[in-house]
Amino acid sequence: MAEFWDAVIIGGGHNGLVTAAYLARAGLRVLVLERRPVLGGASCTEALWPGYKVSTAAYSCSLLQERVIRELDLPRYGYRIYPRDPTFFRPHPDGSYFLMWQDLKKSCAEIARFSPKDAEAYPAFEDHLERLSQLVDKLLFLTPPDLARAGLGDLLRLGRVGWDWWRMPAAARVGELKIFSQSAAEFLEEWFESEQLKVTLATNAITGTFAGPRSPGTAYILLHHVMGKVNGHRGLWGYVRGGMGTVAEAIAASARAARATIRTGAEVERVLVREEQARGVVLRTGEEIQARVVVSNADPKRTFLKLVGEKELEPEFVRQVRNIQMKGCVLKINLALDALPEFTAAPNIRGGVHKALIHICPSTDYLERAFDDAKYGRPSAHPFLEISIPTAYDDTLAPSGKHVMGIFLQYAPYDLSAEARLAAQTDLSSGAAMPAKEDLRDTNSPATANWKTLKDSYADSVMDLIEDYAPGFKRLVLHRQVLSPLDLEETFGLTGGHIFHGEMLPHQLFSLRPVPGWAAYRTPIRNLYLCGAGTHPGGGVMGAPGANAAREILRALRRGPRPR
Repeated sequence: MAEFWDAVIIGGGHNGLVTAAYLARAGLRVLVLERRPVLGGASCTEALWPGYKVSTAAYSCSLLQERVIRELDLPRYGYRIYPRDPTFFRPHPDGSYFLMWQDLKKSCAEIARFSPKDAEAYPAFEDHLERLSQLVDKLLFLTPPDLARAGLGDLLRLGRVGWDWWRMPAAARVGELKIFSQSAAEFLEEWFESEQLKVTLATNAITGTFAGPRSPGTAYILLHHVMGKVNGHRGLWGYVRGGMGTVAEAIAASARAARATIRTGAEVERVLVREEQARGVVLRTGEEIQARVVVSNADPKRTFLKLVGEKELEPEFVRQVRNIQMKGCVLKINLALDALPEFTAAPNIRGGVHKALIHICPSTDYLERAFDDAKYGRPSAHPFLEISIPTAYDDTLAPSGKHVMGIFLQYAPYDLSAEARLAAQTDLSSGAAMPAKEDLRDTNSPATANWKTLKDSYADSVMDLIEDYAPGFKRLVLHRQVLSPLDLEETFGLTGGHIFHGEMLPHQLFSLRPVPGWAAYRTPIRNLYLCGAGTHPGGGVMGAPGANAAREILRALRRGPRPR
């Protein structure tokens, strides 16, 4: 006879584990099924090479909600974070540099080197972001109202949002409206004049997003990435001791303490649907597991188009799911280093710059041109690089004297254009030498122009780019792993390689996430719920989607079956 559970959760990513922990604490009999041998989904730590532990995909933490940390007692189970300080280091091609710090006065002093006017404006800018973040904070744990079939409860929730907005100061009300429609470049140009500061802040607006800093709506992405907290400090990011997998392990330990069961190496092949109701799941091995409730931590496209199947869904709903924008544009390179690299731009502040997030992006126009390449299906000729060295804080990740480096790259489009494929085939058939590093998009030399064969040659050119800023860097590389958008899809189950389960632009947020009419974690299949980043409030290692889904599941179970 098949096993029977109160709730079966598909996927042991951090949101799935959060849902499991809350449901188990409420007394439900909960089973989590994770396809991979390690927990965490894209928030995992893996021993890629002997002696080294790597945060394979996600690499930094800020958005994990304090409420989730507190309620699940994560510090008790090993969660510890090192706040990053300095926060940013950006070397310039001319040998100069720009640094930002936790301390506001130190950051303003650095800004004043480029613009005294901007240094004077920066504290007010921080205050403005704080006011905007306070309203968004109130939305994070709110179930979005259904705007398609609005009932009384939906109208009340919508009214609550409007009331909170109306109570804000006038400047903040206007700012809140503008930030959802403006581009990041427009938003920042209203505040600052120095390119050094504007481009540093603009990087928050494009992370993981298939958009450039001049794309409408990216101002909100900027806010999303600075509204988190580390140790109560707004906008600060940090490194989790033991790597990002420690987040998942701590949540899992909290769930197990509440008697949840977690299985790894258990791949769900399909959701059991009978009479428009989820009855359980079937594993790839053929094992059938029955449950009152099925919860998917997979992205909406994978959940509905693969695990459920189109035949179980209305054609209009399937059309909406297919139209969710979910094409990734990031590439991740993980390295083991023999020593720390020396940056030409900062030879006298060696200890500081390695603790910062290191950006290779000279200007806002540079970021926009990088996006232009990807927009037409070409890996960026001059990509944006975000470089992290967690071993500058955490000595548990590498042997003594050695280091781990992560390179997060934009823009590397999931879909390569026919032009890019033809260029690759032409390069191979002609026997031409590899193009110069000044044009990274032409480093295609595979027999078939796709990411499986392109990624290593492209990564070689990225190494060359870093070498320009840190001579001798390439000699320090002991091991390398390259994860293309295709690898992110195949390894972590991220459709299109999209790290947020879908774009975080305004047309795919709140009541519109994942699709209009189904933003309350429920689905057209009774007793099937979503709990991942494809639901409100979206992507990042946040935990809020998982907590919200658990609340809605418990509410539904208390009410009993909903009418058809």
